[in-house]
Amino acid sequence: MGLEAGAMQRGGALPLHMQISEMIIRDIAAGRLVDGARLPPERSMAEDFGTTVRTLRKALATLEGMGLLERRQGSGNYVRAGQPVESVYSMFRLEHAKGGGGLPNARILSVDELPKDAAQPAYGDSPRGTRFRRLRFLDAVPIAVEEIWLDAGAGRIPPAQVQDSLYLTYKQVLKLWITRAEDRVGLSAVPDWAPDAFAPRPGTPCAYIERLSWAQGPEAVEFSRTWYDHERALYVQRLI
Repeated sequence: MGLEAGAMQRGGALPLHMQISEMIIRDIAAGRLVDGARLPPERSMAEDFGTTVRTLRKALATLEGMGLLERRQGSGNYVRAGQPVESVYSMFRLEHAKGGGGLPNARILSVDELPKDAAQPAYGDSPRGTRFRRLRFLDAVPIAVEEIWLDAGAGRIPPAQVQDSLYLTYKQVLKLWITRAEDRVGLSAVPDWAPDAFAPRPGTPCAYIERLSWAQGPEAVEFSRTWYDHERALYVQRLI
């Protein structure tokens, strides 16, 4: 059915039922689960995910509420694809190079409050920002390093409250909703702070994304740089 269930991350900030629903959403978006497809029996799926039927049903109920699943009594659960869905990782554009969305996770490398550097575009109303450096994974496979700057005027996030999804963290801690983003894709040298777990070595050319993000107001509030391993991940943007 196209679910990378064996790689579920139990140590992440997202509850397990949300991890399951997010993984299924990304596989629907990637076309690995097509409209009308019948999911395996719930007990079998729960075993695949290493969880209980109760937790699995909580994930399926979330998908049903989003209009992505039709649950037919006595028949099973059927995928309903084709419409855009606002999910935790709906703006995360990297997917497995081998195919499939995968479950994103992150390892925080550092969180610092610093002056913005001169190479950044104009955004926000403060000369300072909170800088997050992270190693990103898909199904426990390291695929990217990223540096995200949140304008200091948007508020401060205590490091202990930072979750796998920064956008979810912004919502819960700052009441800040990222509503749109502009991406520019190209090449850039891997930064010298990239950890050994990231296969491309510092200084070597690498696939690269710059993103400006907007929240409720007219001014951008976030700027990010992402270096990703093109042998393990692809940047995917779908038009629906």
